[in-house]
Amino acid sequence: MEKRGITDDFLHPKYEDLADPFLLPDMDKGITRIIKAIETGEKILIYGDYDVDGVTASTVMVDALELAGAKGVEIMLPDRFADGYGMSPKVVNRAVKEGFSLVVTVDCGSRNFEIIDELKAKNIDVVVTDHHECEDELPKAVAVINPKRKDYEGFRDLAGVAVAFKVARALVQKGKIPDGQEKWLLDLVLIGTICDDMPLARENRILGYFGVKVLEKTRRAGLLELMRNAGVKKITSESIGFQIGPRLNAAGRIESAELALNLVRAKSRVEAAALAQKLEVLNGKRRDEQRAAVSEIEKRGVTEEPVIVEVGKWHEGILGIVAGRLLEEYHKPTFVLSEVADGMLKGSGRSFGEFSLAEALSAVSDTIVSGGGHAGAAGVRVEKDKLPEFTQAINDYYKGLKLKDQQRFLKSGADLDVENLGEFSREFLEELKLLEPFGEGNQEPIFCLKQVEVMEVRRMGSEGNHLCLMVRGADDKTMKMVAFSAPDGWFRISPGEKVDILIRVLENEWNGVVSVEGRVLEVAV
Repeated sequence: MEKRGITDDFLHPKYEDLADPFLLPDMDKGITRIIKAIETGEKILIYGDYDVDGVTASTVMVDALELAGAKGVEIMLPDRFADGYGMSPKVVNRAVKEGFSLVVTVDCGSRNFEIIDELKAKNIDVVVTDHHECEDELPKAVAVINPKRKDYEGFRDLAGVAVAFKVARALVQKGKIPDGQEKWLLDLVLIGTICDDMPLARENRILGYFGVKVLEKTRRAGLLELMRNAGVKKITSESIGFQIGPRLNAAGRIESAELALNLVRAKSRVEAAALAQKLEVLNGKRRDEQRAAVSEIEKRGVTEEPVIVEVGKWHEGILGIVAGRLLEEYHKPTFVLSEVADGMLKGSGRSFGEFSLAEALSAVSDTIVSGGGHAGAAGVRVEKDKLPEFTQAINDYYKGLKLKDQQRFLKSGADLDVENLGEFSREFLEELKLLEPFGEGNQEPIFCLKQVEVMEVRRMGSEGNHLCLMVRGADDKTMKMVAFSAPDGWFRISPGEKVDILIRVLENEWNGVVSVEGRVLEVAV
């Protein structure tokens, strides 16, 4: 903790240290319009997104408005495959047909100029709440509440769900929600923030710290059933990122985000149990399709070029995950595309280091139909007969940058070197928990075990692709190490060898026995 310069304020954050929500530009305008709609009984439509941040933000917003007295609030989510990201033209038709006079966006809207203009022409007001990058010019909405606005000087890295929570806190300040009731929304704020990879610093540290406490006591039947099905025993960043998040995301990736939304908003355990089971099935389908795609690509071999571009007949919802897996395996920026219509390919890209996908797609824009996103993740559409041109152009652009030693961005750095394994006690783990939740900007500590002796090496899992090591430290204490989907070279380690191992430590419970074990990140013989 000393090495990271962690202060007592970080270890024990105070809820009252959250920034005043009215410091966000347009918050006052947005809240004034929302309160007017509530007091006059207007119909309000919440328009969200299909990922975890969008689903949790939509739920937080509707819960906040209902706590403030709103009636007849409804949620509309886009379809990943038919609508794509952002506000769909369908929202105009629905708002007009069903008599909504106010649309409140969450996790989108900052660049939907035309849709907002159409709604305005129909006398339907829009309040945008979002966290994506803005243009210098903003849409002509009643309010654009976004920490990425150029005229905001506060903490900018809030998730969409955290911006929705700011609206809830503003309604508390206006006396529309009883003070303290908004804190029950923090379970969803935590999940959305971690799953959207927001840095867990400053305001997000406060939201995450108290979000863990609320999620441990959540009243939401859907979350309780989802966690039961997923086998979540403790609320940690790992259980959220690898058990809760993927199941909520599976709905929008494979079928419809409405399933995840209905689960989160379920009122009864019976309804929640059925929905949680359906998400479990969808998540299993997602995993199977993802593994099949990765296996197919690995069997045919990847390019020697610096940027991987792969095409196949795969489900659209898994393309980004597959690109991420290939990046992890081959340490190269990756695009994975699938044919979605006659002559059209749609795909996702993942990158790291100094190679920005957003800048790269802009540079090769004459070879694509459309594309954009962030430095590390982006979407793209390419005409099938232009694929060779796109592949050549993106690789030429990479080479032209003359980037140096990009692998350094993928290496794990140790916080501390350790020789005596006895230092990893359960008491030590309790101290580490003060840093939770971990995530972007507050990474879980990494330890380098120096020259530990390997005592046992064995394979685990139905496919034998997981590695289990038993090692002994300088103090003769032993410890179990596990590596999931381990590289082939690690299985060639022999008992008796001394190695350096980078690990994260965790508490493992099996048949009622609790032990401390290591999650292997790297092995150096």
